[in-house]
Amino acid sequence: MDLELTAEQTLLRDTARELATKEILPAAAQIDREHRFPKEIVARMGEMGLLGVAVPEDFGGSGMDTVSYALALEEISRACASTGVIMSVQNSLVCDPILGFGTDAQKKRWLPRLAAGKALGCFALSEPDAGSDAAAQRTTAVRDGERWVLNGTKNFITNGPVADVVVLFAIGGQDAHGQDGRAISAFLIPTDTPGLKLGPVDDKLGIRGAPSSQIFLEDCAVPAGALLGQPGQGFKIAMRTLDGGRIGIGAQAVGIARAAFEDATNYALQRKTFGQPIAEHQAIQFKLADMCTEIDAARLLVWRAAVKKDAGLRHTTESSMAKLFASEVANRAAKEAVQVFGGYGYLTDFPVERHFRDAKITEIYEGTSEIQRLVIASALLKA
Repeated sequence: MDLELTAEQTLLRDTARELATKEILPAAAQIDREHRFPKEIVARMGEMGLLGVAVPEDFGGSGMDTVSYALALEEISRACASTGVIMSVQNSLVCDPILGFGTDAQKKRWLPRLAAGKALGCFALSEPDAGSDAAAQRTTAVRDGERWVLNGTKNFITNGPVADVVVLFAIGGQDAHGQDGRAISAFLIPTDTPGLKLGPVDDKLGIRGAPSSQIFLEDCAVPAGALLGQPGQGFKIAMRTLDGGRIGIGAQAVGIARAAFEDATNYALQRKTFGQPIAEHQAIQFKLADMCTEIDAARLLVWRAAVKKDAGLRHTTESSMAKLFASEVANRAAKEAVQVFGGYGYLTDFPVERHFRDAKITEIYEGTSEIQRLVIASALLKA
C-alpha cells in the first residue's frame, strides 16, 4: 500500500478542505442548533463532484477511487458531521448499489442526477424489528403481473425526508435455490410513488442537520423495472453496500475525531491555568498525544479498506475493523476534548459538545460496534 497520495487525490482532498473550512464550518453550529438540512451546501457539493466521487464520468460523476472519497468525506465531516453523513449516504448507500447492480436504464436515469446533487437518495434496510438482524425483514414485495406491490415500515432512514429515490429492501422473489420464502429483493423507488409516505422527522441527539424518518409503504405499487438486481438478491446487495458504507462511516468518524482533537489543541494553547497555557501541563499533553495517535491509526485502517475495495478484493473484515476502531476513536476523542475544555466544554457556546453528540451515532448506524466485532471474529475464526 502506497501511503503517498496521488496528485488527483491531493487535489480532491484540498478542494473538499477549502469548501469545508470556508463554507461549511461557519454554518455547522447553526445547522445543528436549528436541525436544518444544509440545502445550499449539499448543492455546492454536487457542483464540486462530491456526491458522486466514484461514479464514472460517463454517468456524470468524478470517476475517482474510494481512497479519494474517504479523504473528501473526512474533510467534510471535520467541519460538520451532519453534512458528512448526507454525503456518505449519497455516495456509499445509493450511488454504489445502483452502479454495482443497476440496469443501464436505472444508471442513466439516476446516477447523473445523484452525482450532480439534482436528486438525493436514501437507503431503507432497517425496520422496527430488523436492525442488527437485517435478515428479519417484514416489509413484503408481492409480484402482481408487471408490477410489485410493497407493504411495510422502514426505520431511521437518513436523508429520507429530503430524498427523491430510495434503495429499499423487502421480502419477495426467490432465494438462491429458486424457492419462494424469505428471500429479500432490492428496489429503486421514487419517493413520490403513491403508497409511500414519510413519518415525522426524527428528533435526534446528534447529526441533527441530516434528517431521518420512518418510511411507510401501503399497497405501494412499482413497475417491474424498479427491481434492483435480480429477485432474491437483495440481502447480497445490502451486505455488499454496507461493506463500502462502513468505509464512509469510518471516514466520517475520523473527521469528527479530528474536529475534537483540533479544537481541543487550539483551546489548550490559549487557555491558561497556574500562569501557563494548559497545553504545558503533562496531563493535557498526554490526552492530545493519545488522540492524535489514535486518529492516525483509524485513518490508516480506513485507507486500507478503501484500497482493497478499489482493487476489487473482498474487504468485509477490513471495513468492519475500520468502522469499529474509527467510531470508538471518535467517541474517545470527543470525550477527552470536553474534558480539555472543562466547564466550557459542557456549554453549547463551544463546539466540542456537538462533537460529543455527533460521535455517538458512528458506533450505531451501518452496523453497531457489537455487530462489527461479530463480523471480525467470524472471519478470524474461519481463517
